Amino acid sequence: MAIIKYRQTALSQAATVIIIWKEYPNDFTMNKSDHRAGVLYIVATPIGNLGDISARALEVLKAVSLIAAEDTRHSRKLLAHYGIGTALQAVHEHNERNVTGRLLQKLSAGADIALISDAGTPLISDPGFHLVRSARQAGIRVVPVPGPSALIAALSVAGLPTDRFVFAGFLPVKQAARRQRLQGMVTEAATLVFYESSHRIVDCLADMATCLGGEREATLARELTKTFETVLTGSLGDLLECLQADSHQQKGEFVVMVQGAPPRDPAAIDTAAEQVLAVLLSELPLKQAAALAAKITGLSKNVLYEQGLKLKDKH
Repeated sequence: MAIIKYRQTALSQAATVIIIWKEYPNDFTMNKSDHRAGVLYIVATPIGNLGDISARALEVLKAVSLIAAEDTRHSRKLLAHYGIGTALQAVHEHNERNVTGRLLQKLSAGADIALISDAGTPLISDPGFHLVRSARQAGIRVVPVPGPSALIAALSVAGLPTDRFVFAGFLPVKQAARRQRLQGMVTEAATLVFYESSHRIVDCLADMATCLGGEREATLARELTKTFETVLTGSLGDLLECLQADSHQQKGEFVVMVQGAPPRDPAAIDTAAEQVLAVLLSELPLKQAAALAAKITGLSKNVLYEQGLKLKDKH
C-alpha cells in the first residue's frame, strides 16, 4: 500500500515536500494509534580522516536519544570532536545478544537509536547483525546513513575488476583453517577482498601465495585515509617480499584484494578429473565412463572421451 505524507521542511517556509514510500513487512510500521516506534539508524563513521563524516550522520548522532557504540571510549573521542553529547551504550560482540532486548524496548517506546562501529560502516566485519535482524523482526524501522567503508574505499583505488567481488572479511587465525578457507576460493572468478590485522598480515599473504598462486595479481591497501596511507599493487609473491623486507609496511589495518581466477579452459582436465575418469574406466566401457565423468566433473564428455583414449593407450 502506498502511503503519502506531507511534511513542512526547513528548506522553505512555503515549500511542502511530498514523501512517498511503500509499506513493506518489517520495514515501516504504522499503528492506528498516535504512538510511533523509534527508528534504528545504522550510521557510518570515518575510518581515519575525521573530515569524511557526512552532515547527515552528524545530524542523526545529535538528534537520537541513544548511540549504541562498539567501544564507548573510542566513540566518545569522535563525538567530543564534533561537540555531540548524546548518551552512549556499549554494544559489542560480547554483549550484543544480552543488550538487544533492552534496546528494542527503548525503540518500541519511541526512542530513536543510532548504531555505530569503531570505524566505517557497522556490521561489515563489525557487531550489529543480531540487533538489526531482531529490530526488523520486531517491525522496527531500520535506516542506513551511508558513509565511509574501508572495503569500498580500497576497491575504488585497487585497479582490479569491481563488477563482481567477494568480501571474505577476516580469515581464520589458525593456519590450517585459513588455508582451508583459501583453498575453497581457488576457482572463484570474482575479485577477492579480505580484512587483515598487522599481527597476521605476513602469514596471511604467505598462505594466499601458497593457496591461490604467488603470481596472482593483488593490491594491498594500508591505513586508508590516515597519515601513512599506502596502496601497493603487484603479485602476491612480490607483496609478501615487500612486507618481509620492510617492517613499517606491516603496521596498521589492511584491506587485501586479490584478482579472481582466470576463466577455466573447457578443454583442460585437471588431476582430480583425470583420477575420476581413470577409476570409472577400470569398471566401465569408455563411452559410459566418459559420460559419467562428465556429469561428476562438469567437463565436456567429448574431451573426457579423448582423454580416456589416451589413458587406455598408456595401459
